[in-house]
Formats: sequence, structure tokens, C-alpha cells
Amino acid sequence: MSPPLITHLYTADPSAHVFDGKLYIYPSHDRETDIQFNDNGDQYDMADYHVFSLDSLDAYANPPPSTPAAEPPKVTDHGVVLSAQDVPWVSRQLWAPDAAKRKGKYYLYFPARDQASIFRIGVAVGDSPTGPFAPDPLPIPGSFSIDPAAFVDDDGAAGESAYLYFGGLWGGQLQCYQRGNTPAHYDASWLGPKEPSGPGATALFPKVAKLADDMRSFEGPVRDLVILAPETGEPVAADDHARRFFEAAWMHRRGAVYYFSYSTGDTHLLVYATADNPLGPFTYAGRILEPVLGWTTHHSIVEFRGRWWLFHHDCELSGGVNHLRSVKVREIFYDGEGRIVTERPAE
Repeated sequence: MSPPLITHLYTADPSAHVFDGKLYIYPSHDRETDIQFNDNGDQYDMADYHVFSLDSLDAYANPPPSTPAAEPPKVTDHGVVLSAQDVPWVSRQLWAPDAAKRKGKYYLYFPARDQASIFRIGVAVGDSPTGPFAPDPLPIPGSFSIDPAAFVDDDGAAGESAYLYFGGLWGGQLQCYQRGNTPAHYDASWLGPKEPSGPGATALFPKVAKLADDMRSFEGPVRDLVILAPETGEPVAADDHARRFFEAAWMHRRGAVYYFSYSTGDTHLLVYATADNPLGPFTYAGRILEPVLGWTTHHSIVEFRGRWWLFHHDCELSGGVNHLRSVKVREIFYDGEGRIVTERPAE
């Protein structure tokens, strides 16, 4: 396993993007806290975001054995680009963010608890991938839960369309919206480490909404992103904790195939599902990463200079402290049938 990319800060939940030929990472910023570990995630008490950039990942490539090792990359910390105190509606916990570029502007999406301690999703806008980002004074109308992942899809002749994927169980409160996909459907009786279970129960789905042209509001309703079990063609069962969605939504496209990847939470896996369109339904396709040191696992997948990369985190640098994590990266590959694999396929 590769060493941490960033060592002067604890960073997690890395969202990696290539903008204008340069690689940028938008992670959470973990910090020390005396809050005891609990299944509600209170110990993940992040208060700001940094942006990082680098020009090369050659040192982390998986080349033939005879290839000389490359020098470790220089990672630039562009400093704090947004703080909780900058956002009027936020009370605490700036969790996993994401970023997008569209029509010359850069957008930072972030979840946080509002003044009623309910997670919502906000957006901040900047003129540069390194910020600073100016937040809208209110969360995105209709948003809820955590882990926003923005995806801008080039539809060819139809132009670009943008989507926001989101949701997270237990501390992320997704289970509180079983009655419907709007903030008005919030049901506080489901707070805590709860989710549907039992014979016949279907796993809760991640959510997706098409972003309006302004990238700061939804165009149309929030929808379920359905994930099917390949052996039945039916939605993944709630008790199937090795395949059901828990948190950490990510979308990428390779050719005509859309890959939706996510964390299974309490089974600590990164897995993925595929579809022929960004709204699904998606069919479960396999695992990307086995459990690492630490409770959470959260990632992004990006193509950079002709190679595909998996960014993720673990707790190696902190000696296993769950809320003090560090970003790592490894090269990934696709086999002849488009399946994600972690070793270079034979020629």
C-alpha cells in the first residue's frame, strides 16, 4: 500500500479532479478532538477545507518491475478555502466535499449540520480551482444528508448535463427520509445507527438530482439511484451489508459505461455498480478495495494522463485513530470486459 500523499495535516474523503491538465484534491480536514467515538460520527468534527494540487502521480504507478522508481510527487497545499464560520446556515461538521467546473466557474459542494443539527448540502463558488470559494447563504433547496458527488457529463451534441449524487446512513441521516425525497419528509425517529432490515426489506438508495445551469440548485426532483443485484435483477437487499449503499457516492464514466462507486459502511468495502446512463438503474458489479485500517472508507476515481487512479484514505499515519485519516492513492485498471481491477491485466 502506498504512503500517505499528505502528511502535515490529517485529510480524508478525497475528491480528485483534473482541471486544465492539473490534478486537484478536495478532501475533508480531520482534526484532533476529545469527542468519544460513536456510531453517529460526532468525533468527525471538521471545521474547514483545504485544496491540494500536484502535477504527477508517476511514483504511484504500477509499472513493469524493471521500470525505475519515480520521485514522490510534490503536493501543494493551497490553504483554507472555506470555513464553517463563513457559512451562515452551518452549525458544525464540514464533512466530505466535492468540486466541479462548468462554464468557467468552480463549485465546491459540502455537507454540514444546519442550526437544527440536520445535515444539508451547500455550495460555494470560485473563479479558480484553488478558491477562495464564496458560499451561498442557504443550503441547496431540496438537499439533505451528506457526501455530495458532482458529475458533469458531456452528452455530445446535446451538450453538458450535471448531476449531484448524495446520501449517507446512520450519522448521515439518509434513513430519516424513507417517507420521501425532500427535507419535509425528515423523520427524527430514525436518527442514529438505524436502517431497514429483515426478510424482504430493500436497501435504502443513494439520491441523485440533476443540477440546474447555475450549478447551485436542482432542476427537477431528487430521485432514488436504484442499485440492482445482478443475480435477481431486483434491488439489493437491506441485510446485504456487503453490497448495499452506505455512503461515499462517486460517479465516473469510461466510454459508454457509467460507474457508480460507494462505501458499504459497516463492512468497510469500496464497491461499484454500472449502468448505461447516469440515472440508472445500476447493477452491482464488484469490489474495488478491501477494508483498510480505520472504520470509514471513502474515495474518488479519476483519469489523469492516460492512467486511472483510486484516491482513498486510511488511518495508518495516526496509528489507527478512526477520525484522524490520511489520503492515499493507487493505480487501478479495467479488464477486457470493463470490470475494475487493482492489478494490471495480462497483455
